[in-house]
Amino acid sequence: MPSAARAPSAAQALLAAQAPSAAQAPPATPTPPPGVATRPSAVPTGVPTAVATGATATPATTTRPPVAVLARMAVEPTPPSAPPAMGPPSRAPASAPPQQVTVAVAPETSPAPRYRIQVRNVGNAPVDTTVRQELPAGSSPTAISAGGRSTRAGGSTTEVTWRLRLPAHSSTTLGTALAATAPGQPLTAPACAFTSDGTRPYDCATATWQAAAAPAAEVTEAPPWRRYPVLLAGLAILLLISAALAWVWRRRRAGRVTAAALASGGGSDGGRGTIYPRPAAPSAPRRRRTPPVWLVVGAAVVVLAGVVGTAGWTATRRVSAIDTQKQPTSGAWMGSGVTGPVGVPLRESAFEFTVYRMSCGSPGKADGGGAAPANGRRCQATVGVRNVTGDHQPWHGQLQRAYLPGGRWVSTDESATRAANLGRDIFADPMAAGSRMVLPLVFTVDGRDPPQQLELRSGVFSAGVRVHMP
Repeated sequence: MPSAARAPSAAQALLAAQAPSAAQAPPATPTPPPGVATRPSAVPTGVPTAVATGATATPATTTRPPVAVLARMAVEPTPPSAPPAMGPPSRAPASAPPQQVTVAVAPETSPAPRYRIQVRNVGNAPVDTTVRQELPAGSSPTAISAGGRSTRAGGSTTEVTWRLRLPAHSSTTLGTALAATAPGQPLTAPACAFTSDGTRPYDCATATWQAAAAPAAEVTEAPPWRRYPVLLAGLAILLLISAALAWVWRRRRAGRVTAAALASGGGSDGGRGTIYPRPAAPSAPRRRRTPPVWLVVGAAVVVLAGVVGTAGWTATRRVSAIDTQKQPTSGAWMGSGVTGPVGVPLRESAFEFTVYRMSCGSPGKADGGGAAPANGRRCQATVGVRNVTGDHQPWHGQLQRAYLPGGRWVSTDESATRAANLGRDIFADPMAAGSRMVLPLVFTVDGRDPPQQLELRSGVFSAGVRVHMP
């Protein structure tokens, strides 16, 4: 009996030792077969669960999970967006692509116009390039370096063309000599290096030749005695002095005549006295002598003519000094309008523009920008643009205009300009501060007349520049 009584107590002690370990171990979760979605358990991991082994276990007390566990179970929120006050990042300014070919033009000191053109290949591979120099209107070449030839570019302009193959990191020097159209007149001749097909420019440069033998004549004013106001004033003073002298002479002459008459007049007694006094005759009142009317009127007319002539001459000079071609410099316009020929750098409020060349194709001819309209043609201007400000500046294609005869104008053909720049939209990004680009601008014009002027500007309120086409 004692052994039988101790047996149950041993079994109970074994069960009591296994129960806590079973309660502490987490239940095994069977692995679901592939393709079957698992459903998350409602009881979080780490919460003790009562397990009965071979007997009914005592239900364990349910405890609420701590706050940290619930925070981990919640879905993490998305990061907050940027505050409304912060705007989107601005567009990066466009930088000029690296130039593979560079051009430099310099005038020579000589009695006749001469230019020296240096073309350099700064790349690591040979380059085929076409160099064109635009000659001033009315001039003709007298000497061209080897390999160049002159052709008529249209109108009264002539251009000199060279086809070169430049090895890597090499340079060549070209030269031209011109016949001066007018002695001492400055002549500007820009030059550009294009791709082998002559459509896309690598780089451009310009130079102005000044006559060294004939110094510029100094503009001196006329001497005082040759100026119209001084002449008119002197004439008026001379007439007044003459009139005054004539009046004084007439007055003195009249006085002498009166004195002579009084001296020669006498009584019947031959001038001898009598014992009877003569009756006192009333003397006529003396009248103050005044200048004659003709003298006063003549002097007034002379003075009036002098004043009117001086005022008219001054007004004529001021009116003739007004330049009607200039843009307004006050009000809504920024800066002052500038006008110049091809090849001369012209600066406005933000950009410095230089038009190096303008060429127009045949009506309906296909070019880099596609086929032109049947009744129109495309004109391509090679333009250099430099940002002269300290900040990046945007510019727009609709503000660049080509003026045709009769006052009509057209804006830049942006699709054709993008095609001429190898698909790059040159107006999409602002220009970086101090950067310079040489690029083609394409205008689609109607008729056979080329543009007479180009109007280029950086902004809507900029006065801009105007370039006269030869």
